[in-house]
Amino acid sequence: MEGEGSGVPDWVEADLRSLANPERREVTSRYFPTQMEILGVPVPELRKVARKLKRELKDEPPEAVLKMSFLLHAMRIHECCQAAHELLDGRKDARGLLKTKTLRALGKGNDNWATVDSFSVLVAGPAWREGQIPDGEVLSWTESDDRWWRRTALVSTVALNMPSRGGGGDKDRTLRVCNALVGDSDPMVAKGLSWALRALISVDGTAVGRFLDKNHETLPALVRREVGNKLRTGRKNPGR
Repeated sequence: MEGEGSGVPDWVEADLRSLANPERREVTSRYFPTQMEILGVPVPELRKVARKLKRELKDEPPEAVLKMSFLLHAMRIHECCQAAHELLDGRKDARGLLKTKTLRALGKGNDNWATVDSFSVLVAGPAWREGQIPDGEVLSWTESDDRWWRRTALVSTVALNMPSRGGGGDKDRTLRVCNALVGDSDPMVAKGLSWALRALISVDGTAVGRFLDKNHETLPALVRREVGNKLRTGRKNPGR
C-alpha cells in the first residue's frame, strides 16, 4: 500500500515513527537545527528501514528506485531524506542515472549539516567521482549564497579520497574546491573544509601540509587546528 498522495509505501513512515526516540529527537533538533521534521531515529535503525525498502524494490528498474528517492526527499522528514540517500547508495544503478539537473533537485532544501553530509558522501560525491556531473558544477556550488551548497562542494570531495567510500584519491580536484573556499568563515563551511582536508591526508599528507602553510593566515582557526592535529597525531582532537 502506498501512502495517500506520497507514493511512498505506508510502512516506511510508520516504521520510522515507531522507532522514534523523543529524547534523541530533542537532542538532535539542537544539534542540527532544520526546517525538516525530526523523528529521532537512531542511525542503525534508520539503515534497517532503508535496507528493507531496498529489498522491496530489488526487482524494480533503477528509474523506479530513483523516483522513490525523490518521493522520500519530498516528505521533508529528516530520516526520510537520509533513507533516500541510503537507498541510492545501495542501488548504484539508480544513482548512476543522476545528472546535473536531477542532482540539484535532490539536494534542494537541504538545510542542516547531517542531511548535507549524507547527501554529499553517499550521492553527490560518488556521482561526481563517476563523471556524472562535471567539475564546473561542483565548483559552482562553492560560489553559492547558500552555505549548505558550499559545504556540499567540500564534503563531496570525501567520496573522492576515502577508500571506505569507494574513493581512489584525487588531490587536484579536492584542492581546487578547498582553494575556492579557503577564506570562508561560515562555521558550517569551515568544518566541511576541515573534513575535506583530513580525508585527503591519507592520499597526500605532504600536499595538505603545504596547503596549511600557504593559507595559514586565511584559514579559520578550527581548520588549522583540526587538520594540523590530524597531520601530527593522526587524530583531529588528540586530547579526547
